[in-house]
Amino acid sequence: MSKVLVSDTVDQAGIDILSQVATVDIKTGLKPEQLVEIIGEYDALMIRSGTRVTKEIIDAATQLKVIGRAGVGVDNVDVPAATRRGIVVVNSPEGNTIAAAEHALAMMLALSRHIPDANASVKRGAWDRNSFTGAEVYKKTLGIVGLGKIGSHVAAVAKTMGMKLLAYDPFISTERAEQIGCQLVELDLLFQQADYITLHIPKTPETTHLINAITLAKMKPTARIINCARGGIIEEKALAAAIKEGRIAGAALDVFESEPLGESDLRSLGKEVILTPHLGASTTEAQVNVAIDVAEQIRDVLLGLPARSAVNIPGLGPDVLEELKPYMQLAETLGNLVGQLAGGRVELLNVRMQGELATNKSQPLVVAALKGLLYQALRERVNYVNASIEAKERGIRVIETRDASVRDYAGSLHLEATGTLGTHSVTGALLGEREIHLTDVDGFPINVPPSKYMLFTLHRDMPGIIGKLGSLLGSFNVNIASMQVGRKIVRGDAVMALSIDDPLPDGILTEIIKVPGIRDAYTVTL
Repeated sequence: MSKVLVSDTVDQAGIDILSQVATVDIKTGLKPEQLVEIIGEYDALMIRSGTRVTKEIIDAATQLKVIGRAGVGVDNVDVPAATRRGIVVVNSPEGNTIAAAEHALAMMLALSRHIPDANASVKRGAWDRNSFTGAEVYKKTLGIVGLGKIGSHVAAVAKTMGMKLLAYDPFISTERAEQIGCQLVELDLLFQQADYITLHIPKTPETTHLINAITLAKMKPTARIINCARGGIIEEKALAAAIKEGRIAGAALDVFESEPLGESDLRSLGKEVILTPHLGASTTEAQVNVAIDVAEQIRDVLLGLPARSAVNIPGLGPDVLEELKPYMQLAETLGNLVGQLAGGRVELLNVRMQGELATNKSQPLVVAALKGLLYQALRERVNYVNASIEAKERGIRVIETRDASVRDYAGSLHLEATGTLGTHSVTGALLGEREIHLTDVDGFPINVPPSKYMLFTLHRDMPGIIGKLGSLLGSFNVNIASMQVGRKIVRGDAVMALSIDDPLPDGILTEIIKVPGIRDAYTVTL
């Protein structure tokens, strides 16, 4: 019989499901060295946020088939190490959706009516009604940043409360936003017009300190901000200063840059600020939901069935997976790349399998391409199981084609993304020891392996332009690891692909486009 180790406290409903197919050992509070010592005995590991599953632990897990995280994030699991060992990592991306949405709504209402401070006042024996005059949310404008499952539920409830809904989400279509009841607008307009702003986005390099001194200055003095998403999206010192100086009306925060919250200017503020200790998923129902969801997936994997929310390995038979795994990585890389080149909201993705690849199953490659395409928006929340659903909800149309006549390489994959900012395309193949190579960008032939940080330019093929760009990058202390130019005709248009050691500093793209002959420039982080 299989053995499952539960190393964090989870609801009994999950334990009961696991007990149907396995012997379950509950051992919480283990130190890393203790977990390394015993993990080799187990076929499955169920955790929450308390256990950190490192590469050392995974390397010692000689029998482990699945790691289940009873929650959304898998930051405490070394997913690449698990993938290399063939261990499925599953999570519960929807188990706490309602809990998080309801907490955001509760925070909005509590902030509007000063409920925490009024409660504390009465308990002290006072009866001070005048100090707690609040504001109604009815007919007010709610700006929702991020229209995923949580943001969409907030929108549905707020609409029934009579609120006007504005939304910003560059990865969702206008039609989908209208179905939810929101008017899709640019972020600056949302900041300017919203009476309440609620955040439902992941923390990424692009969203870190999205709310800062500059964006706060665009808001109404009556605006109130709610963040039950991720700490770090708000620059907390700037927020505290804006509230203290009366430049915005208040904020309700459940998440913080550093948790537990230590010394903070926010603590000293009065009824204009509500702070809670990361309670978004802390409901009895949510804890039951995530425990059941993850336990069912662990049970299925142990029975040889696919997991519905696998973070790393798609639900494919081992024979198909073994054959297509390298091409799925190719598809995911190309999807991530073309999504960043296209920018904005992608409305159409054309996936064309070429050469020998045209004879393979297409769906796994399409799913992998969509996973890559959506990664910048959803990060760890997108996986091979939900990528197609997430794309459909965002109004992304997918076209699959095959062309066995293309014989430049044994098999290649061509992706073309059309969005609000135009159309871009990339082609890639597996060369040598199945190493991923980019073979075409926007119709220009190249041959370069992708790297973590890349810069692409569209320019005229003319003497001196490479030197000028190199000098400009050097003046910003940017080191070039490799560079290649792709062109169709001499002195015509060309594409330059550069691998660089570090992200480009702010403002440098503007300077690059000023170089005579360079028409456009794009940065990509893979």
